[in-house]
Amino acid sequence: MKSIIKATPSNHLTFIVTESGKPYAHAQSFGNRMRGWAKEAGLKGCPLHGLRKACLVRLAEAGCTAPEIMAISGHKSMAEVQRSNKGADQKVMAKRAIARTTSYPLAKQSYPREKKA
Repeated sequence: MKSIIKATPSNHLTFIVTESGKPYAHAQSFGNRMRGWAKEAGLKGCPLHGLRKACLVRLAEAGCTAPEIMAISGHKSMAEVQRSNKGADQKVMAKRAIARTTSYPLAKQSYPREKKA
């Protein structure tokens, strides 16, 4: 997939553009085009919203933070991102979080000793 993305020409920040090379002006026009591409590919039952949600779940499972996901998705609030990521695999995310905590070297802790009576 990376090789396809790298090989795709892009002269600006918008990755998917109209046939005239400009960003889509409205979400509805992009949604219509996406439906057309899905139909051309023989795909059924792939609404744009479902594909977007699947992407957000993959980002969450890959370890992206809510602000990072918001930067990609265009969501305006953390609540929207959290609602979209309810389908993320909790086991995957838990293993990733534990792996992060065990990869840091622990600082020596100095706990106060109790005085003997």
